[in-house]
Amino acid sequence: MISQSILRGIETSTKRLFHELGLPYPDDLNMNVEQPAHMEHGDYSTNIAMQLAKRLRMAPMQIAQMLKENLEQDGHIDRLIRNIEVAPPGFINMHVDWGQWAQREFRLPASSKEKVVIEHTSINPNKSAHIGHLRNSCIGDTLVRLLKRVGYNVEVHNYIDDLGNQLADTVVGLWNVPHKQEHTRFGDFCWEIYSQVNKEYEQNPPLIEQRTNVLHALEEGNENLSWFGLLVAERIVREHLAEMGEFGIRYDLLVWESNIVREGFWDAAFHLLKQTSHFYQETSGKLEGCWVLKQASSEKEDRAAEHQFDKVLVRSNGILTYTAKDIAYHLWKFGLLQKDFRYQPFSEGIWSTHHAGTDRSFGNADMVINVIDYRQEYPQAMVKQALTVLGYPQQAEKLRHVSYGVVSLSPSAAKELGIDTSDGKASYAMSGRQGIGIKISELLDLMESTIESKRSEKQGLSSRSIAAAAIRYYLLRFSLSTEVVFDIQQATETTGNSGVYVMYAHARAANILRRAEDEWNLKPEAPREINEMEKAEHALLRHLANWQDTLFTASNELSPNVICTYAFELATLFNNFYASCPILKAHDEKKAYRLWLTLRFKETMNDALSVLGMPAPNRM
Repeated sequence: MISQSILRGIETSTKRLFHELGLPYPDDLNMNVEQPAHMEHGDYSTNIAMQLAKRLRMAPMQIAQMLKENLEQDGHIDRLIRNIEVAPPGFINMHVDWGQWAQREFRLPASSKEKVVIEHTSINPNKSAHIGHLRNSCIGDTLVRLLKRVGYNVEVHNYIDDLGNQLADTVVGLWNVPHKQEHTRFGDFCWEIYSQVNKEYEQNPPLIEQRTNVLHALEEGNENLSWFGLLVAERIVREHLAEMGEFGIRYDLLVWESNIVREGFWDAAFHLLKQTSHFYQETSGKLEGCWVLKQASSEKEDRAAEHQFDKVLVRSNGILTYTAKDIAYHLWKFGLLQKDFRYQPFSEGIWSTHHAGTDRSFGNADMVINVIDYRQEYPQAMVKQALTVLGYPQQAEKLRHVSYGVVSLSPSAAKELGIDTSDGKASYAMSGRQGIGIKISELLDLMESTIESKRSEKQGLSSRSIAAAAIRYYLLRFSLSTEVVFDIQQATETTGNSGVYVMYAHARAANILRRAEDEWNLKPEAPREINEMEKAEHALLRHLANWQDTLFTASNELSPNVICTYAFELATLFNNFYASCPILKAHDEKKAYRLWLTLRFKETMNDALSVLGMPAPNRM
């Protein structure tokens, strides 16, 4: 990373300044460099002089001037900087020697090689998936790609809740609700069943008792209902995996909740928890008979009161809550339970927990990342709390919840689904119980049709591949905390900040380089000197240099949208460069340099698209 090279040079010069002044060097300096928004302020800038003003009791401009002189005496940071300026109120602005930058290879900081388990998708296996589920999967898969790119050892889990209420509802519906309608997929049939059985509960309340019977059967296993539930879940999981596969989303391991319960993982966790003072059985009140996990800090009691049923791990009827099973699962993820699953292949490249399987090496993570929407914040906090009270604070610290906003429908999308929008709301929530939502398969078909109708050139990627990439980019480009108000028309746009736009920029660069070699027999070569540059060339170079910093920031913050923002800006800057700076028609020296710049763009965009899980096409 060029920024780290510059930062080390500034740190050396700052230490030298403290030595010259006879002062001890402080350990708490928050030293940083960044690219100024305006190019006239330099390629990189630091405000360290302003931070030091109070410590040194000197004017920031004076400190900045002294640091500038040290940097110049030290060789302009290993000859990477050609010019240094001091600007009010004390900025040190540095202009890069781009010829030197072009000749060097910069690397990301060395990775710790930690093992990271990322859990994402984890859809209830009771019906087809919708676009809200797809946002989770796209975020999770991009984090997998991002952390692998920066050097982590990543293992991908998909948790299958085959003991939950949703599957039980679908099983009750399949047994009790007559339904006859043509569907090509079982999950779509169950989509209708799930909606209908929830309506039936309202009209026939005694039917709800059957859900409890099914839940007990699913947990016990080895009887008619449990086998039926397993067959339903497995069929739908296979459909989910096929859908996600069209978006390039892959997994290493499917963890079935039934294996956690039936193979004693919860029993082992229960035994550990009972030895702490924070886990006990309520003897009175609304939660009488329930086993609950008490918050360790009194500051959280008010918040815990709002979620009193969330802290229940075992209900009074003996049924485990999702949080209980999640605690056992996370103890295993970190290798703390002294138990292991057995495994068998589920499909190509994917393993599954299975009681009759074989030994494999999964889990034992150094860090765990869970991609779950913001509504699960409290249950995730309870898992952290359990790790802490059991004496594993380091693991609790290494458990990270990547929270994100849910996907709702725009008024036009809701209206298209037959929802009454006369109340004029800005958005409409999806609801599986009401059968409201856009299925992934339907969205992909619609997007493919839209792309196909707009394409004049049919070579290169298929319309379906372009459609999947465009949807993926659309769901990733929003900041994680943003609620995505899904609009069909907006999602199918092929211009502006879209997946099609960034992929097309890559294809354009590939075409230029192909023509240069085929028609001109030219191959790009890194220039030894870069003197006068057009503004568009300079802007593109600066952004290319910032790619590793972007990777580093995105991986630390676990923010896929940072990569989208970078890719869109990179595509825009390249298109500006292409429009204002002739490449193949430039004179020889400029032509060679601009071809090299085009190659650097193509390589960097290829890298960014790979992290985003999108193709890098040579033709569109």
